[in-house]
Amino acid sequence: FLFLFTVSSLFYLTLTVPCCFCVTGDGNPKESSPFINSSAATNMDKSQQYDGNNMALFEEEMDTSPMVSSLLSTLANYSNLPTGSKEHEEAENNEEGSRPSKKPVKAPQLGTLMGVYLPCIQNIFGVILFLRMTWMVGIGGVFGSFIIVFMCCSTTMLTAISMSAIATNGVVPAGGSYYMISRSLGPEFGGAVGICFYLGTTFAGAMYILGCIEILLIYIVPQAAIFKIEGLEGPEAEAALLNNMRVYGTIVLSFMALVVFVGVKYVNKLALVFLACVILSILSVYAGVIKTAIDPPVFPVCLLGNRTLLSKGYDVCAKVIEIDNETVTTKLWRSFCDSEYLNATCDEYFNNNNVTEIQGIPGVTSGILAENLFGNYLEKGMILEKRGLASDVDPDSPTTNSNRYVLADITSFFTLLVGIYFPSVTGIMAGSNRSGDLRDAQKSIPIGTIAAISTTSTVYMSCVVLFGACIEGVVLRDKFGEGVSGNLVIGTLAWPSPWVIVFGSFFSTCGAGLQSLTGAPRLLQAISRDGIIPFLRIFGHGKANGEPTWALLLTASICEIGIIIASLDAVAPILSMFFLMCYMFVNLACALQTLLRTPNWRPRFKFYHWALSFLGMSLCLSLMFMCSWYYAIVAMGIATCIYKYIEFYRAEKEWGDGIRGISLSAARFALMRLEEGPPHTKNWRPQILVLVSMDAEQNIEQPRLLSLTNQLKAGKGLTIVGTCVQGTFLDNYTDAHKADQSLRKLMETEKVKGFTQVVISSNLRDGTSHLIQVGGLGGLKHNTVMVSWPRNWKQPECHQEFRNFIEVVRETTIASIALLVPKNISSYPSNGERFTEGHIDVWWVVHDGGMLMLLPFLLRQHKVWRKCKMRIFTVAQMDDNSIQMKKDLLTFLYHLRIDAVVEVVEMVRDLSGTYSELTNKSCQERPKRTIQSITDSSRGSIRRKNPSALRSQRSAEEGGGAAEKLEEEVKLHSKNVSTPTSPTSPTSPAAPAGGAVARPDNKGAEKEKSLLTATPEAGKDFFNMKPNQTDVRRMHTAMRLNEVITKKSKEAKLVLLNMPGPPKNRVGEENYMEFLEVLTEGLNRVLLVRGGGREVITIYS
Repeated sequence: FLFLFTVSSLFYLTLTVPCCFCVTGDGNPKESSPFINSSAATNMDKSQQYDGNNMALFEEEMDTSPMVSSLLSTLANYSNLPTGSKEHEEAENNEEGSRPSKKPVKAPQLGTLMGVYLPCIQNIFGVILFLRMTWMVGIGGVFGSFIIVFMCCSTTMLTAISMSAIATNGVVPAGGSYYMISRSLGPEFGGAVGICFYLGTTFAGAMYILGCIEILLIYIVPQAAIFKIEGLEGPEAEAALLNNMRVYGTIVLSFMALVVFVGVKYVNKLALVFLACVILSILSVYAGVIKTAIDPPVFPVCLLGNRTLLSKGYDVCAKVIEIDNETVTTKLWRSFCDSEYLNATCDEYFNNNNVTEIQGIPGVTSGILAENLFGNYLEKGMILEKRGLASDVDPDSPTTNSNRYVLADITSFFTLLVGIYFPSVTGIMAGSNRSGDLRDAQKSIPIGTIAAISTTSTVYMSCVVLFGACIEGVVLRDKFGEGVSGNLVIGTLAWPSPWVIVFGSFFSTCGAGLQSLTGAPRLLQAISRDGIIPFLRIFGHGKANGEPTWALLLTASICEIGIIIASLDAVAPILSMFFLMCYMFVNLACALQTLLRTPNWRPRFKFYHWALSFLGMSLCLSLMFMCSWYYAIVAMGIATCIYKYIEFYRAEKEWGDGIRGISLSAARFALMRLEEGPPHTKNWRPQILVLVSMDAEQNIEQPRLLSLTNQLKAGKGLTIVGTCVQGTFLDNYTDAHKADQSLRKLMETEKVKGFTQVVISSNLRDGTSHLIQVGGLGGLKHNTVMVSWPRNWKQPECHQEFRNFIEVVRETTIASIALLVPKNISSYPSNGERFTEGHIDVWWVVHDGGMLMLLPFLLRQHKVWRKCKMRIFTVAQMDDNSIQMKKDLLTFLYHLRIDAVVEVVEMVRDLSGTYSELTNKSCQERPKRTIQSITDSSRGSIRRKNPSALRSQRSAEEGGGAAEKLEEEVKLHSKNVSTPTSPTSPTSPAAPAGGAVARPDNKGAEKEKSLLTATPEAGKDFFNMKPNQTDVRRMHTAMRLNEVITKKSKEAKLVLLNMPGPPKNRVGEENYMEFLEVLTEGLNRVLLVRGGGREVITIYS
C-alpha cells in the first residue's frame, strides 16, 4: 500500500492543464481536435485515408472529411497529459540524440481512491480544523456552529453535484473549475472566475503559511520570536505577534517558492507524509474523545470569580498557601496586590471573589454540552467568563488588571465565524483538477468527490458536537490556549499526546501551502495559454519542461500580500470570497446547461437537477455577503472588471458556452413576445433598413449613410444594412461574402450596431424589393427604409437607377413603411464632426404621423447635432388663420416636450388660376428648360412606345395655330390611372400639393379621336392622352415652396420636409424626379421624409 502511495504521489499535488492546445502559424492557441479539418487528418496521404477505389464516391471530400477509421483511431489515441509532460518527454528525446528512443511517457492511471478521494481529503482538511474549530464552537455554541458547518458543507455538496455533472459531460482536461466554467459560460465568465479562483488559491497559500507560523511561534518554539512578546501587553503584544508572522511568513514563502521552482517532484514525494499527518491527527482527536469517557485528562483552568486567568500569571491556582503552618502569598496574589504581604492593598474584584480551579476537559459524559449549546459572542478586549459561576462585581467600578485575564482578541459575530470557517470546506476541486491523471475521470470524479465531502462533513459535524461535549466553554473560547499553559486547545483533547496534533497540524499546513504554490501558477498558466486576457500572455511561458516560472513569481508576489496582512482571521474571509464566487458559477453553469437543454448536455452523472444547482448558487451568494459584504463587493468588482476587459478586447473564442444558449433562448422569447402586436406609440422608434449600393470592388458607395444612421439611432433599436449583388447564388456567392465583410467593416468603423443582409438577385430591382420584404425576423422588422437620392439621374445611363428609386418609394408606401431620403449625402457630417451652432429646420406641410417631429429630436441626442436649434415651419393656405395655427402648434410642441421655434409661412399667391395662366407663370418663374424637359420626357416615352402614332400626331399638329402650339408645349401625356402598366403597380395616395386631375378639353379630344383613326395601336395609347394640369400645378407648387424654403432655410444645417407621393403611373416618373429636384434646389442638406401611415409620437406619458 505504501509503495502504491509513493508511486501515485508523483503526480499527486500537481494542478495542471493538459497539453490540449496547439499553436498555429499566427501564434494564437487553438484547441486540438480529432475531428473534421484536424491536422492529423489533413496531413495523412489520401491513399491511406481511402482504401483503393472502394470510397471513390467520396473522393471530392477527402480533403475536409476524414474516414471513420482514421477518426476513431485519432480519438483512441487522444491524450490529455498534464502540462509539461509532453514538453518534458520531447526534451528528453532531444537530449538523448542517437540514443535508443524510450517508451513514451503516459499519464498515471489513478483510480477513485488515489486520484480523487484522498487528494480531496487532504485539501479539505486543513489549518482551520486544527487552529479555529474549537474557538468557533466556543464562540458560536454547538447549535450555531452546527448551522455554520451544515450550510458550508451543503454548499460544497451541491457544488460537487453540479461539478460532477459538468465533469462527466465529455472529456474534461485538467484545469478544474476554470476549464469547466469557461467552456460552459464562455471566455468572459471563464476568465473572470478563473482569475478569482487563482486569487483564492493564492491567498489560501498565504493562509496556510500563516497557520504554519502561528503553530511554530505560539505552540512549538515561542522563544524563536524576533519581536519579543514577553512583557508586552495589549496592542503592543498584538503588533509584535503580527510582525513575527510577517518576517517568518516571508521566509517560509521564499523557501516554499524555491522548492516549487526547483522541482514539483519534491513536493509530490512529500505528499504521502502530509496526508499521513492529517489522518493521524484526526484519529488522535477521536481517540482522545473516547479516552475522556473513561479517564479524562488533567488540564486545570484557574478562575477568579468567573473570569479565566492567564496560566503564565500564576504558579498555584490560589491566593495564599500554607507552608509550615504559615500563610504565604502566591504569584497570583502579587499580580493583583501592591505587595506580597497579607495587609497589602489589592484589586477590588480580587478581594471580593474566590479563586477556583476547574477541569478544562471534563469529558464526554460530564454533561458540559448543555452549557456549550448556545453561543457567547464577545467584543474585542472582553474577559472570558464561565457561565453559571457566581461573581461579585461592582458594575460602576472600572475593570482593572485586565492583562491578568484571558481576553478576546477580536470582536466576534456569526457572519465572521462563517467567513473564517468556510476555507475549511474548500478543496473539492482537487479531483477534477487532476482529471488528466485518472483512469476513468467520468466515474472517479463524482464518486470520489462526493465521498470525500461526505467524509469530511461527517468529521466536521461530529467534531462540533464532540468538542462541545468534552471541553469546557472558557477553554473553547481561548483561541491561543493562554489559560491552559499555552497548549493548542484541540491538542489538549488528543491522545496520546498534544504534540501529535501540534506536529501533525504543522506539517499539514506546510503541505497545503506547498500545494497552493504548486497549483495556482498552473491555473494562471492555463488562463494565459487560452489567450483570453492579453496582458497575462507572458505568464503562459515557463521552463523547457513546461513549469510556469513567471506565473510562480507572480503567485509568490500576491501571496506576500496575504503574509503582510499577517492575521489568519483576516485572510480567511478573502479567500472565502473567491472560492464562493467560483462555486457559484459552477452551479450556474450546470443550471443553465440543464435548463437550456443544449444537445451536447449529456452527463453520465444522472443525480443532478437544475433546482439543486440553483439552490447551491443561492447559498454561495448568500454566504459571500454573510462572510463580509465589503469583501464580496470587492471580489465581484474584480470579476466584473476582468469580464468587461475580456469583452472589450473581444476574445474570439467559440467554446459552445451556455451564455450563447441564453442569448438564443432570450432572443426567441423576445421575438415571440414582439409577435403579439405592434409597439405602442410611446415605444416606437425608427428601426432602419439602410439600402446601400456597392461598386465593382464590393465597396460601399455612400458611406455617409451609415454615419447618418449612427447619429439617428445612437446605438438603440434595430439597424439592418442591406445591399444587393447582381447575378446567381452559385456564381456570385464569393462577391456576396466580400460585400458582407465590407458592410461589417464599415459598420464597425461608423460604430453602427446592427446586422448586415446581402441578397443575390438576377437584377438589382428585385433584390432591393426582396430586402424590403424579408428584412428582419418575426416581430423584429424594420419600420423605416433609408435610401440615398440617385445621383446623376438625368443621365441616360442612370435612368434605371432612378426608376428603381421610385419603385422603392412605391413599395414602402404599400407596405406602410416610413422612408428617409437624404439628398447630397456626401455633404452630411461624419461622426467626428461637431456643429457648434446652427439650425435643424422642419418644413411641416402635411401630417405624416409625427416623423418630422421625432427625427430632429433623435438627431439632437447625438453629439454632432446636439448644439443645433430646432425650427418648425408650417404652410398656411389662404383661408387659414395663421395666428391661431401658430398658437395651436406651440401648444402641440409644449405637450410633446419639444423645444423649437415656430413660424407659419403664408402662401400668398392663389394656386387655383386657369391652366393657361399657370402655364405662363411657370414659364416666367422657372427656366423654360424645366417645363421643356417635362414635355420632352413625356413625349419621349410615347415615341418609344409607338413611333407611327407620333408621325400621325405631327401631321395633325401642323395645322394648329401658334397659341395652340404654346399650350401644347406644356401639356403632359400620361396613361389613365384606371389601367396600370402592370398588375403589380402600387397605387399611391394623393400628392400633398396637387388638386384633382383636370379633364381634357375639346381640342385634345378631337386630336385623340383623329389619332385613333390613324392606327389601332396608336388608338390604344393616345386614347388616354390628355393635357395634365395636375403636373403643372405640382411644378408650380414645388417652385413656390422652394422659394420660401430657400429664403428661410438657406443657412440651415439640415432641412427636413415631407416627400411627395410617387406617380401612380410609370409614364410620369421623370416628372416626379424633376418635381423633387425643383423642390430641393439650392439647399445643401435635405432629408426627405415619408411617414409609415401610423402615429409615432404622442403627447401622453
